[in-house]
Amino acid sequence: MQAFHRETINAIRKLKATRETRRMFRHRHMEPGRMVSKSGISGAQILIVDDNAADIRLLESMLENNGFKSVLSTTNPSEAADLYRKSHPDLVLLAVDMPGLDGLRVMELLRKAERRSYLPVIAITPPRNEEVQAKALERGAKDFISRPFDKTETLTRIRNILELRFLHQKLQGYGSKLERRVRARTNELHETRLEIIRRLGLAAEYKDNETGLHIIRISKMCQTLAKAAGMSDREVETLLNASPMHDIGKIGIPDRILLKPGRLDPDEREIMKTHTTIGARMLGDHPSLLLRIAKEVAHCHHERWDGTGYPDGLRGEDIPLSGRTCAIADVFDALTSNRPYKKAWSLEDAVAEINRGKASQFDPGLVDLFNDALDEFIAIKEEYQEPGKL
Repeated sequence: MQAFHRETINAIRKLKATRETRRMFRHRHMEPGRMVSKSGISGAQILIVDDNAADIRLLESMLENNGFKSVLSTTNPSEAADLYRKSHPDLVLLAVDMPGLDGLRVMELLRKAERRSYLPVIAITPPRNEEVQAKALERGAKDFISRPFDKTETLTRIRNILELRFLHQKLQGYGSKLERRVRARTNELHETRLEIIRRLGLAAEYKDNETGLHIIRISKMCQTLAKAAGMSDREVETLLNASPMHDIGKIGIPDRILLKPGRLDPDEREIMKTHTTIGARMLGDHPSLLLRIAKEVAHCHHERWDGTGYPDGLRGEDIPLSGRTCAIADVFDALTSNRPYKKAWSLEDAVAEINRGKASQFDPGLVDLFNDALDEFIAIKEEYQEPGKL
């Protein structure tokens, strides 16, 4: 009789514990404001890895009877990582105490297969083995269940981990969405900055040119020469977008000098030279690569290879490559364009003048590249020619 009473008391205690667990489950998972629905959780993909086929059958039955429709399993731990990569499960029930390739080593393989940083593993551990449970948690398991399985406890832990898994995925989705928005906003700011630079370049160019097509030709010619000189794609694009600012300092030059139909006298020429320093001051010291290169071009495009240029008399490779590149493009386009003080030169005369300036006015290596790319320069002149001109 005493044995019977003990069994009865234990059954009552177990029933009370089960009811308490169920109450906790209802509180945690059935409240109206939770973020993951019950149907969403039951639609999860679950992978069971256990060398004990009987335990797998028990877990499969438990899950299927409680609405889980997508359950995979294997008794071979060496298949776990491959199954994980192919099925992308939301949860892995992984036995720790398997012979040969045990669950702790399998977890290491799963961590390599998991590209999203969150490894959704519940370890299956022997009964009342705190040491194994602690090791499983240390190696990355999010929770554990012990044999023999208590149905309510097992399902509660599974649903808890799945809810965390889905919340983690939602956060990842929010993060990706935010990243896309930031990227789009950054691109928008970049495009806005480019547009401001183009329009500032046009503002300067309209002072002594009817259409402002000069700055388009200059930017395209600089792009062509920069590519030929072996600049990186980023450097080429930056120079393409920065070169329209080469004459921005002309905004500060009086019209009586800028638009004078004849040659400038020495005093006027000195004032005209200040457009390089005016432009550099206007562009300032902004950390943006685009504005730094624009400042270089504005400041240095009238320096000469032999050191007799202005404003600083820089020599050779002391002149930034952006300035040396723009110098050739600017002179070639200026020679072949009408100006208030001159008629356009012929193509042959302009090319000859560039070559006469080799190693004195211009970087000799860039002059060679200019000659090689002359067809591209001519094509740019023709495509962006002033209305009514050749």
